[in-house]
Amino acid sequence: MIVAQNTPSVAALQRQTATIPIVFVYVTDPVGQGFVKSLARPGGNITGFSTFDPPIAGKWLEMLMQITPPVARVAVLHNPATAPFAGQMLRIIEEASRPLNVAVRAAPYRDRAEIEAMMEGLAREVRSGLLVPGGDVSNGIHLEAIVAAAALHRLPAVYASRIYSANGGLMSYGIAVDDLFRSAAGYINRILKGEKPGDLPVQYPTKFETVLNLKTAKALGISFAPSLIDRADEIIE
Repeated sequence: MIVAQNTPSVAALQRQTATIPIVFVYVTDPVGQGFVKSLARPGGNITGFSTFDPPIAGKWLEMLMQITPPVARVAVLHNPATAPFAGQMLRIIEEASRPLNVAVRAAPYRDRAEIEAMMEGLAREVRSGLLVPGGDVSNGIHLEAIVAAAALHRLPAVYASRIYSANGGLMSYGIAVDDLFRSAAGYINRILKGEKPGDLPVQYPTKFETVLNLKTAKALGISFAPSLIDRADEIIE
């Protein structure tokens, strides 16, 4: 039995074994990456818990519109080398943006210097903001640099994980990561008792948390809509 976190690690393990059961956590697009045949019937030796349920995309964009001043242009930050699922995610985000009348575009990068250059350019555009999705290992590696650059260039940003808000990010909406690992323990138990991973459906997250950082909002001259504050699970002051 192998437990794997994130897309690159599962891709590496898949190349090594087609027989040892693998339970993944924090994978964004398991079907698109070829880890499973379908969410309902994975087949093979791999199953697990996805981080990205399509309705999340609309929630991220709505949050950027529930601040004053609201955002009209959104750049989606990702590293293509560590987020091969980015194309599919961007299509979903773009689809969610149409009824909201928000312009969405990709913001790919390869290193820290490109993060800084991208945000410097984005800051020149009126009412622009940043979306930092989950599942991309590089975003996690560059967490401090991303948050610092957004603050430097006074860019409102929404992140997919609480850890960004806890480290100075403006706001976040995403899965409760601990809950995914607890759920994975149940699958591990079932497989060790004889069930096949290919028969256990891939599951979407069911527990989410909204975190707002009032200190960062004040520094940026941003205010949150009362409705956004009311539904926050945590407010960092």
